[in-house]
Amino acid sequence: MKEVTVYTDGACSGNPGKGGWGAVLMFNGHKKEISGAENNTTNNRMELLAVIKALEKLKEPCIVKLYSDSAYVVNAFNQGWIESWQKNNFRGSDKKEIKNLDLWQKLINLTNIHKVTFIKVKGHADNEYNNRCDKLATTAITEL
Repeated sequence: MKEVTVYTDGACSGNPGKGGWGAVLMFNGHKKEISGAENNTTNNRMELLAVIKALEKLKEPCIVKLYSDSAYVVNAFNQGWIESWQKNNFRGSDKKEIKNLDLWQKLINLTNIHKVTFIKVKGHADNEYNNRCDKLATTAITEL
């Protein structure tokens, strides 16, 4: 299996408001940048969409090291929220359907194809690729 490194970030101007996402995919010395934006969305949706769009770019099952500054995304996988949600029919501890269910289901399907390790990075710090993803996301918002 090919090993790919991915950095992602989402941003929102207003929450809800205009949102953007960005991702940098790296494999074997090659780098690909992708981004996009939506109206009337939230920061969490953009964080999820960045991961989804990056994983959708992979043409075959891969081993992925995915770096994100989103505790929402990283903790869902690393702290077992996903398993709990699935056991509880995608309901949170408040018994209400979890937010962003459509995107979580897409992401779960993608993590069943790829072997993804989620790694939390500090946002707006000195991480070159996280900062680049932030720039891609915020630039995408201005192009809406």
